[in-house]
Amino acid sequence: MNKIKTMNKIIQFGETVKGYDIPVLNEREIRASAGILFFATFMSLMLIVFRNNFLPIKYVITIFLTDFIIRVFINPKFSPTLIIGRLIVRNQVPEYVGARQKKFAWTIGVALSATMFTLMVLVNSYSPVTGIVCLICLVFLFFESAFGICLGCKFYNLFYKEKAQHCPGEVCDKKSKQDIQKTSAIQILIIFVFVAYIMLTVFLFNGQFSKHPYDLFSIFNNTPSK
Repeated sequence: MNKIKTMNKIIQFGETVKGYDIPVLNEREIRASAGILFFATFMSLMLIVFRNNFLPIKYVITIFLTDFIIRVFINPKFSPTLIIGRLIVRNQVPEYVGARQKKFAWTIGVALSATMFTLMVLVNSYSPVTGIVCLICLVFLFFESAFGICLGCKFYNLFYKEKAQHCPGEVCDKKSKQDIQKTSAIQILIIFVFVAYIMLTVFLFNGQFSKHPYDLFSIFNNTPSK
């Protein structure tokens, strides 16, 4: 019996927190973890684009898949990137989110990373398929880390009758927006004007901006000695 209880504590998804009737996870450490994975994946892709170096991405994909397998099939508590995320945000007040929708989202992550692992690591190939899958992973990670929006969780309600609970920012619960959350027509207009400003800047200054910068201190280095 003791062994069974120990196994149940090890292999589980989510944690029991007073005041919550379902298992929950800390959204803050999840976002930190997503940021770590996004940075590693993005830098690896840049090495492919500019150096044609596929070695780092193979390591990143292997780590990514291993980490998500631990999250989904063993326990998020033992996920290395979540542990690092927990250490980074340990002084911040936890933001609890429902574990069920996160498990669904991370299962999608397992599927995507397993596809990448098979094609890029095992088969040792690259194609538009690997590029698209990697781009999807980047988008998912960016939205999670930058905006706190779990795109995978959005699909949870499409497959399960039981609606997601305790979403980040309580977006699952329909509430009237506070004044500070509302966007006025003037603010929307500012966005359009800003986009027009960027386009005009590109049109007028692209030639100037395209010039390669020179070394500022080369002026002093090239000064002829007397």
